[in-house]
Amino acid sequence: ELAPHFDHQHGGFGRAPKFPQPMIYEFLLRYHLLSGDPMSIEMVELTLDRMAQGGMYDQVGGGFHRYSTDPYWLVPHFEKMLYDNALLSSLYLHAFQATGRPLYRKICQEILDYVVREMTDPAGGFYSSQDADSEGEEGKFFVWTPEEINQILGPENGPLIAQYFGVTPNGNFEDCNILTVLQETEPFARANGISTAEMDRRLGYARTLLLEARSQRVHPSRDEKILSGWNGLMLRSFAEAAAVLGRNDYRRIAIETATFLLR
Repeated sequence: ELAPHFDHQHGGFGRAPKFPQPMIYEFLLRYHLLSGDPMSIEMVELTLDRMAQGGMYDQVGGGFHRYSTDPYWLVPHFEKMLYDNALLSSLYLHAFQATGRPLYRKICQEILDYVVREMTDPAGGFYSSQDADSEGEEGKFFVWTPEEINQILGPENGPLIAQYFGVTPNGNFEDCNILTVLQETEPFARANGISTAEMDRRLGYARTLLLEARSQRVHPSRDEKILSGWNGLMLRSFAEAAAVLGRNDYRRIAIETATFLLR
């Protein structure tokens, strides 16, 4: 039933808009583990890879936007929902358990770290969503120009990081750039004459600087109501990630959230 509707080039189901639909991939993961069916895991991996590389994923701050307006996971509706990120962090964690691929562990941790940083109420619990708009423009908080990248990262790192994230003078969204990963790190590093470890180091440093610079912008507004059901999904993801990844900080957050909800 699912296979005829799958996009075997870009991942996901149907054309556009494309929603992440994490529960489908949870089913496919389990079906693969029960049956050994290779197509099931192929559908999961292609989709998770493309979503993680695309503009629907916040390449600087972590976390997924709500859906892609195109078939390529490039231009998102920039709203971020707690329930999406709860279900997707769990999905990437389970995909890491099933495949052992470091990318999936990385995405899971980046999603959870984003929720800690931007979606956690000091009194306990997680906020519901972040808006798509800031200063009256959709996506303004998340997009970049080549000049901004070079100014923040400097003449040595700026052009390299801009190339990695597909940043061009013409842009891919209203004369600006949604950051996307056009090529995996290893072949990109090799093509640019540096080691994968050095490229990872430069990317980590660049993300830190870009996130710091972005934090100075006008933030999208948040829906700060705390819904028990959505918090339950997020709590589960923190608890499972704590167990699987050995992260005591996630364990502490899970316990604090559970205590808050019970009280």
